[in-house]
Amino acid sequence: MRLSDLPRRGVARVDRVEDRAPGDPIARRLRELGFVSGEPVRMMAAGPFGAEPLLVQIGFTRFALRRAEAARVLLSEEGARA
Repeated sequence: MRLSDLPRRGVARVDRVEDRAPGDPIARRLRELGFVSGEPVRMMAAGPFGAEPLLVQIGFTRFALRRAEAARVLLSEEGARA
């Protein structure tokens, strides 16, 4: 499952961030922000028009992501405890 598919208030764990091209700057930045393997992530809300941006939370930090950016984050099959 991808982060962009996680339902509102859904919780999961990050499996990995997918690079769309070698040296993908967006994927690198997501990893720098804390989207790393094993981290629990929660989908907080989606915007009113086209469900963008997505508001996601890792730890106590919230990020607004475009759907295309959130689609780079792959979630593990096992659930998360948060």
